[in-house]
Amino acid sequence: MIKKIGCGAGRASREKETHSRKSNLGNGSDRNPRKRILAQGGTLLDDADLLTLILGQRTTLENARDVADRILSSPGGLRGFTNRSAKEMMALRGIGPSQAARLKAVVTLSQRLGERRLSPGMSVKSSRAVFDHFHLRLRDAKREVFLVLLLDSKHRIIREERVSEGSLTASIVHPREVFQAAISELAGAIVAIHNHPSGDPTPSAEDFEVTRRLKDAGELLGIQLLDHVILGDGEFVSFREHRLLEW
Repeated sequence: MIKKIGCGAGRASREKETHSRKSNLGNGSDRNPRKRILAQGGTLLDDADLLTLILGQRTTLENARDVADRILSSPGGLRGFTNRSAKEMMALRGIGPSQAARLKAVVTLSQRLGERRLSPGMSVKSSRAVFDHFHLRLRDAKREVFLVLLLDSKHRIIREERVSEGSLTASIVHPREVFQAAISELAGAIVAIHNHPSGDPTPSAEDFEVTRRLKDAGELLGIQLLDHVILGDGEFVSFREHRLLEW
């Protein structure tokens, strides 16, 4: 049985924050979220308050707070809404181009801040580091995305390369496309990464076949396939750590 590795981040209780927020409001504190975040920081603001600030004082049609509440009650909630395309966002009453652009910018920035970034020159020391770097970016992708990290002979990062974007269920990857950039960069090793839109990182039969082909091609080229990491929602599977192929 393949043991999928979870992200391991526990969720702290919010009861104290909720009590404090209600207490502040009950004592006549200013309900304006902009004034409150400047005075108190964002901890005591709920999701609707923060969305109201992002959307602005008024949207194209109505009060920003009303639109924020509508976003939170939409199918999939806040996460589902922010995963929509800008065009899909604008189908919601009260969301125009400027509001959709702000939401997309905030989501992208939060993903980048949340990643534990792997930078050129850094060594790849574990599959966990790969997961931490990529999972927020790929977690909500609706299609499989296949990337490779190009590494030097000491397993230090040269750069990443986006190889393909597949269908909802499969990503078609050819060794030629994977190793083309590795050859041009004189890479000594690569790490393959791709996501499962289902959220379950259990390798499919195709995942095994692709990994085997990449490993064999790398041996012929003298470029080691260091690992293949499959990302799910909060968990991942490493071919190397689980010894799913002979290394």
